[in-house]
Amino acid sequence: MSSFSNSATRPRQSSDAATTFVLVHGSCSSSSMWAPIQRELALLGHRSYAVDLPGHGLDAQYPAAYQAPQDLDAWAVEPSTLAGVTLQDNVDMVVDAVRRLAEHGPVVLVGASLGGTTVTGVGNTVPELISRLVYISAWSCVRCSSPVEYMQEPEFAENLIAPLAALNVGDPAELGVGRANYRTADPDLFAAAKAAIMADGTDDQFRAFLNILQPDESLAVMMADARAHADTWGTIPRTYIRLAEDRTLPVAMQDRLIAECDALTPDNPYDVHTLSTSHTGFVLDPKQLVTILDQLTD
Repeated sequence: MSSFSNSATRPRQSSDAATTFVLVHGSCSSSSMWAPIQRELALLGHRSYAVDLPGHGLDAQYPAAYQAPQDLDAWAVEPSTLAGVTLQDNVDMVVDAVRRLAEHGPVVLVGASLGGTTVTGVGNTVPELISRLVYISAWSCVRCSSPVEYMQEPEFAENLIAPLAALNVGDPAELGVGRANYRTADPDLFAAAKAAIMADGTDDQFRAFLNILQPDESLAVMMADARAHADTWGTIPRTYIRLAEDRTLPVAMQDRLIAECDALTPDNPYDVHTLSTSHTGFVLDPKQLVTILDQLTD
């Protein structure tokens, strides 16, 4: 195991250089989800940079068949532009951003949900450029290689996403993506999705959130080997923000991920914080999260 002393290779910066928070979104999302967080960070004088991973944001695919009126039969066989996107593609994009931002000051790399796999990959690749890693109810794999493997484990049992299989359109194996119809008019599916993803929001808030989601997410990203490496990733100070009301990535699984990572690098454990929100509820009250992030720069 390394000695956790990689500071000698970090880029030289002035003593008053400002920290930049690099924000990595989760599945079916984009940089848009971070807007409330970025506003609060700016009010406290912090720099931030929200990433659109490959095939997300303005590069996302919203076929005509997904619009209103929907043509689910046509959409079920529509090829996806995300089918060829890999976890390495995500990592490479964020590494490039981190390299450029690190020239201007310390970088704190923040990932939510599936974005944790990209954060880990970047930590494995350029640990000398990152002053801290932050996981917000995010996947940080150690013993199992991927989120899909962890989803078979008992700590995942309390999730509420199983009923959301009814949102799926098309054959994932053929499409190479999971494709969810977030524009369904089924009130039962809407209620099930809200319970799983944003139970602490109003119906109107959840509808607004659904409208910033894109329907496809790459299976290759969800199934890739995303394990942390003790000699690189393990040298970076890290924080885990538990979401106690999360029913997408249950708190029991969050605690297992924390424990496994701490066992991998016992001399460099997580700094753990807890918010009483759902999987995405932290965007509704961003001050709670930003208060924690602000403290990390002291």
